[in-house]
Amino acid sequence: MGLSPSESGKLFLYEFQVVASSSNQPEVPHRRRRDNAGSVPCVRSSRLLRSVAVALMMVHASMLAWGAFRHSPTWDEVAFLPAGISHWQFARFDLYCVNPPLVRSIAALPVVLAAPETDWSNFTAAPQSRPEFRIGDRFMEVNGERSFRLFTLARWACIPFSLLGAYLCFRWAGELYGDLAGVLAVTLWCFSPNVIAHGQLITPDVGATALGIAAAYLFWKWLKRPSWSSALAAGFVLGLAELAKMIWVVLFPLWPLLWLVWRWPLRRDLSRRVWFREGRQLGLILLIGLYVINLGYGFEGTFQKLGDYRFVSHALGGYEPSIEQSGMGRNRFYGSWLGEIPVPLPKYYLIGIDVQKRDFDRKLWSYLRGEWRQVGWWYYYLYAMAVKVPLGTGILVVLALFVGLFRRGYAASWRDELMLLAPLVVVLTLVSSQTAFNHHLRYVLPIFPFAFIWMSKVARMSEFGHRKLAAVVVAAMAWSISSSLCVYPHSLSYFNELAGGPGNGHSHLANSNTDWSQDLLYLKRWLDKHPQAQPLHLAFNGGYDAGIAGIEYAPPPTEPKPGWHALSVNKIRSRTRRYEYFLRFEPVAMAGYSIYIYHVTLDEANRVRRELGLPPLPNDRKRLKLQRNERGE
Repeated sequence: MGLSPSESGKLFLYEFQVVASSSNQPEVPHRRRRDNAGSVPCVRSSRLLRSVAVALMMVHASMLAWGAFRHSPTWDEVAFLPAGISHWQFARFDLYCVNPPLVRSIAALPVVLAAPETDWSNFTAAPQSRPEFRIGDRFMEVNGERSFRLFTLARWACIPFSLLGAYLCFRWAGELYGDLAGVLAVTLWCFSPNVIAHGQLITPDVGATALGIAAAYLFWKWLKRPSWSSALAAGFVLGLAELAKMIWVVLFPLWPLLWLVWRWPLRRDLSRRVWFREGRQLGLILLIGLYVINLGYGFEGTFQKLGDYRFVSHALGGYEPSIEQSGMGRNRFYGSWLGEIPVPLPKYYLIGIDVQKRDFDRKLWSYLRGEWRQVGWWYYYLYAMAVKVPLGTGILVVLALFVGLFRRGYAASWRDELMLLAPLVVVLTLVSSQTAFNHHLRYVLPIFPFAFIWMSKVARMSEFGHRKLAAVVVAAMAWSISSSLCVYPHSLSYFNELAGGPGNGHSHLANSNTDWSQDLLYLKRWLDKHPQAQPLHLAFNGGYDAGIAGIEYAPPPTEPKPGWHALSVNKIRSRTRRYEYFLRFEPVAMAGYSIYIYHVTLDEANRVRRELGLPPLPNDRKRLKLQRNERGE
């Protein structure tokens, strides 16, 4: 039963008092509602809501496992898995050094136990040459069709990362806004098409996202109740986050700043002894994080002098045309006093930063809304989120902004919410500032759980009697979930209704946002059901040979001709425009949403040829007559 007006007023007053005093409390107490009979259902902290959260995570894990089984290896995964195997076999970390080794090492462990075939003949000692992609292609060749099963094993090993992210969304949102908000946050995570898409892969994005939110949560817990044990936990998980992806290096300068902001309102009430103790604990957090990074690399090259490195990026190596063209490295610090400083980082962690920076220096070609150019767009990731995040989720963002600004009692304290918004803004700003190239929405995936938790405050609407707004929240959630499920398991190609859905996604974005070679097995299944689709002309957007999947094919013609053709949408939208003429045909089928299948007749081919100003092709009778005339028959 509902609350009376007087009880509602008391409830609102109590909630406001809790929020106002939360800055001095280690936890925000969960409110308990009493119905007219005097019972205490404890809706926010009930076992039912926790059971719902567990059920959602089980559904999420099942979705990831099925998607991992059905999809072929993506572009980066092909190089990622052999690199992880090399860590176990040789205790070396030079392969794929642009990403730290934690996620791929976990992914590779069950594969190593399965004893795959390996061929390291393409290995080179210079990580700047990126040999992992050649080694990955060879790994697929020597293992043949078995390689698809090996990648499934590796993907299943990474599912716990996504479950960790789901749990942290529920836990942190529950502690800030109540268990109902926790259920909303975990639902947003579990049914986010972008989380589903990358959670079923062995690439580091979801692993880094989950460990990043875990580190931030433990740091927040330390801020609320400083202790040596909580500092140790925060530092350890900080190190794990750094071993997942280098984006979290921003936490080293950000956390001391947030600590000062957190304590500043209480500066007059804190003694020097308290400041000194917390400062030492913060130092321990950062030192433990640094120690775990080095531990993850086996301390290889730790404390090597800065001047002894050979860098390839302009930032660390400087620029000299002759050396740049030869591919040799240099060091702008050599011979200076800075070059004598021992670097407290593993060798290949620093080299990975250098190689990644070199890639940004190159100004690679980027694609947005049909336009290719060598310099990206500062708003690329904002646009990508606008078209690849469900519109229902976007409505929740707007509602969260509204209630946070104009409705008292919904938000937690400003300091609590700063712990969510600061990493979100810093990561988004840092990634958006790198405009040398724009390829992947997944680069901003680490901000998603912070946003999910922050917007979960809208779950409080029903408590304050805002039934119409609560109905909007329910409708927005239903829209978000249904929109995601309608595309599953092809979540990598997800685009919302405003963008025209996944079938129109390639007109907005390219690369991993649409086609990352994930649908080759779907093409194989379609061909098995349609044996008449022969001979097949295939342009596959993968770094490995599609023949490994048992597909016989030839390259498509560079001008319209009749026959069966299958093309990855990234090939159709390629900067070379070699196969762009296929946009003038209607596909007869699709393998997932990334491979378009065409059956072009002679009449259709000639129609497009006329549109392109090409001479028409003769029909079979004319062609045979011309051949007989040429032979003098």
